[in-house]
Amino acid sequence: MYRTAFLDIPPLRRAGGRVRLPGSKSISNRVLLLAALCDGVTRIEDLLDSDDTRVMLDALAALGCGLERLGPTTVRVRGLGGRLAAREARLFLGNAGTAMRPLTAALTVLAALQGGRFELSGVPRMHERPIGDLVDALRQLGGTIEELGQPGYPPLAVGSPQPTPLRLDAPIRVRGDVSSQFLTALLLALPLAAQERPITIEVVGELISKPYIDITLRLLARFGVQVQRDGWARFTIPAGARYATPGTIHVEGDASSASYFIALGALAATDQPVTIEGVGLDSIQGDIAFVDAARAMGARVEGEPNRLHVWRGAWPLRALDLDCNAIPDAAMTLAVMALYANGPTTLRHIGSWRVKETDRIAAMATELRQLGARVEEGPDWLRVHPLGADGSGWRAAALRTYDDHRMAMCGSLAAFNPARLPVRILDPQCVGKTFPDYFETLWSVVEAEPADIPVICIDGPTASGKGTLAAAVAARLGYHVLDSGALYRVVGLAAERAGLATDEAALADPAHAERVGALAAQLPVRFADGRIWLGDDDVTDAVRSEAAGMAASRVSALPAVRAGLLALQRGFRRLPGLVADGRDMGTVIFPDAPLKVFLTASAATRAQRRYEQLISRGETASIDSLLADLEARDARDRTRAVAPLEPAQDAQLLDNSAQTIDASVATVLAWWQRCRPFGDRDRPTHAEPRH
Repeated sequence: MYRTAFLDIPPLRRAGGRVRLPGSKSISNRVLLLAALCDGVTRIEDLLDSDDTRVMLDALAALGCGLERLGPTTVRVRGLGGRLAAREARLFLGNAGTAMRPLTAALTVLAALQGGRFELSGVPRMHERPIGDLVDALRQLGGTIEELGQPGYPPLAVGSPQPTPLRLDAPIRVRGDVSSQFLTALLLALPLAAQERPITIEVVGELISKPYIDITLRLLARFGVQVQRDGWARFTIPAGARYATPGTIHVEGDASSASYFIALGALAATDQPVTIEGVGLDSIQGDIAFVDAARAMGARVEGEPNRLHVWRGAWPLRALDLDCNAIPDAAMTLAVMALYANGPTTLRHIGSWRVKETDRIAAMATELRQLGARVEEGPDWLRVHPLGADGSGWRAAALRTYDDHRMAMCGSLAAFNPARLPVRILDPQCVGKTFPDYFETLWSVVEAEPADIPVICIDGPTASGKGTLAAAVAARLGYHVLDSGALYRVVGLAAERAGLATDEAALADPAHAERVGALAAQLPVRFADGRIWLGDDDVTDAVRSEAAGMAASRVSALPAVRAGLLALQRGFRRLPGLVADGRDMGTVIFPDAPLKVFLTASAATRAQRRYEQLISRGETASIDSLLADLEARDARDRTRAVAPLEPAQDAQLLDNSAQTIDASVATVLAWWQRCRPFGDRDRPTHAEPRH
């Protein structure tokens, strides 16, 4: 997951390939709570591993539930059997409505039956998300709830030390037109109290997001509780209801997350489909109806059990006027697809957007306008006018995400704009709520023109700190790293392992030099997490020796080696971008790079740095000897016939002799910002959009 302040997405051209969806958030947290409440042990497979499920797991652990992680997506839960193991706890639930609402209801009921007091809180945005209708329903029931902040909102304290009688003789009334999670919370909690008599829930007003209630009812049945439904207005939990484990249960892939990849296929899958694994047309999730909306816009979608295949069909996409009550989360994706349509698209009955992780109607309207679109909005509707299919009207934009995962994922789809403009996603780590690896998954099924993938080149002499600076800049931007100096060191190491000498006498033989060059061209090298890999071997330490450095200097002067590595190095130019350091990155390898930095420091400074580095590793060293070696290498690198060490004509010169690494990073990032087309709207913010 990217933990950078922003992530720049280059213009994207094509889509195709296979993705595996993470587990459904809605199903994951429901199943976790049901498993915790029931008798017996439940094994949960394909559980979503995200911020929302982690806060639920932490809460269940604090309540005394037995949890065993069997893998990143497999958990064994030993249920509480409807009995409180802890009578007091403070639970932090982040911004997870699927944890806050059901736990509030379940703990209110359990505390009334058995005694206990529990505090539930979250991030500031959670404390702005209404819960008053659920609180009112629980108070009708006889539950004890104290609002610790603003009335009608978390944080809350539920229960009291002594049991209190529940009022079960009259139907419990709850509003259905604000959030379906209030009804879901009651449906999950009330079987705990239905031991002697049936319990009825009546919905006041029109129930929104009915498919999410259907998910809840199906999962209740899997755990042994059959709820009777009279339309969507009356639900009856039978007397004697009791939760029982299904043994093993699998979580479907998230249908809301599928919407982004269905959109990818509709926008850009022309040669091969985008294949989505983990959810099929027979999904129990209401958001699978997004397929119908995508087809109406022109997408070609074929389905099979647990799998979808999507291609681009009609182009431009067809405009819609759609009631989105059944697909409130996935409908956000339609708002961005509307930019590519042949007319205005209107999304109706989306009032629930306003009480989600952010006010999504206002947020979406604000950010689509940043892209250049004309957008109209109302209390529960949004109308998006398309941007020019010829690229006219599109603007490069830094899109704010408001700590809302769906705003970030939707925003990424704007990178397919025909104007070939990049898109910046601010605070990309917010996708961790439901899809931590979203952007990495996106890169696996999209393509960009190589010239559109940004590269920052950092060249300079030996020991100037190029590698350290490049790694730090790449970490701040979420980019890949190419350490070409290490690449040449790996060539020397690989040659040695292959029995090819790298001394000057051996390399003077043209045939021998060609063999070393051929080896370089096929080098199975990669850089990951600050380590250097040659095939399956971690060679990070092996290539950092002085002997490896001298060998690198000698082989790097060979035209055959440089030619062999040319395509290999250019192959590191991958989404979303690259920071490349070396001696000729800006002059030979990536002459079209938008930012080139020539980093230097005095020979004495570089010798001192190298001395301290070697001493810290427990190696013996002499500053005089190191200085002589550096000066000899500088002379050799400046005067070699192939790609001599020199700044590119358009390089920014940076002397870091008296500069810390942090200061150098700040300088390079400031230069980079000036290269980007986003203006000054590039600082992450979690502020709410307001009218």
